[in-house]
Amino acid sequence: MRTSLAVAIVLSFLVLATPANAEIVARTGTFSGIVVNYKVVLPTGYDPAQTYPAILAFAGGGQEMRIVDNVLENHFRSEAERRGYIVISAAAPNGKLFFQEGDKIFPAFLDQMLKTYKVETGKFHIAGRSNGGLSAFHIAASYPAYFRSLTGFPGFLQPATTVRVEALRPLCMYMHVGEKDPGWRQAMKQQYDLFRQKGFRISYAVEPGQEHSLETLAGTGSKTLFDHFDDAAQNCK
Repeated sequence: MRTSLAVAIVLSFLVLATPANAEIVARTGTFSGIVVNYKVVLPTGYDPAQTYPAILAFAGGGQEMRIVDNVLENHFRSEAERRGYIVISAAAPNGKLFFQEGDKIFPAFLDQMLKTYKVETGKFHIAGRSNGGLSAFHIAASYPAYFRSLTGFPGFLQPATTVRVEALRPLCMYMHVGEKDPGWRQAMKQQYDLFRQKGFRISYAVEPGQEHSLETLAGTGSKTLFDHFDDAAQNCK
């Protein structure tokens, strides 16, 4: 009896001492006439009356919901919970990638997110991995007024026309690419050099020993991504 009571007391203490996990909400909406499924990570203790920093995150590959779930779990959820961020990530509608025809849901999608959630400064951080990185650069260049920072891991702007490059000037930008990912590394280094020559606020990191997947930025390594968001909050209003 004493042992059972002691175990019960310990378990009760652990339940009280362990904070609730961040909530992931699945939603469906219609934007510009297109049905979109998306997930939202809400911070622990989320209060809809409070204002939070928010991230628009893009998955890689075919950007289907399975990959959205993966990128949220591996790159965003734990740090969003710890630091109090909202993270929003949509699946490509009808398989149309967001740097292609899937971009038609914008800016209506962004406007609805700003109505639904109180977003700090009224601007998002935008980030993406691989095809998600291409999507993040594409959407940021198309609608720069909605964003305060841009992170591609990896990712770059295509097409990089003069107008689209200049559209990114107000944002803090962060680029990560694998040492063993030569095609993407060359394209990203060329763009980084271009942005630096123009005086943009941008950083570029080659992840040692990494190929395209950049495992150094997953799990506990996702801290680096959120350090970028926090840095941009201080330096890119």
